[in-house]
Amino acid sequence: MSNSYETIIVFSLANGEEAAKTLAEKFKAMMEKNGTVDSVDEWGKRRLAYLINDEEDGYYVLYNHTCEAGFPAELERVLGITDGVLRSLVIKK
Repeated sequence: MSNSYETIIVFSLANGEEAAKTLAEKFKAMMEKNGTVDSVDEWGKRRLAYLINDEEDGYYVLYNHTCEAGFPAELERVLGITDGVLRSLVIKK
């Protein structure tokens, strides 16, 4: 059974905006491989509310996707170990 999820990821801009966009595409491809991506909303570069790893800005991307119930745990695991991801949140709609 498929469920709908919303995932927001804040990417680091330490390596530049192009590196953040490359990571955003990597995670989009991962979501498409394990389900369907309904929409991708790139918010772009925004000021963070507080410093994270001494960075003031982050690159925000919001994904709406549908997948099997076991995939979000794997997605969160990969997000947690990927360099360039400052923060992420996966919620079930």
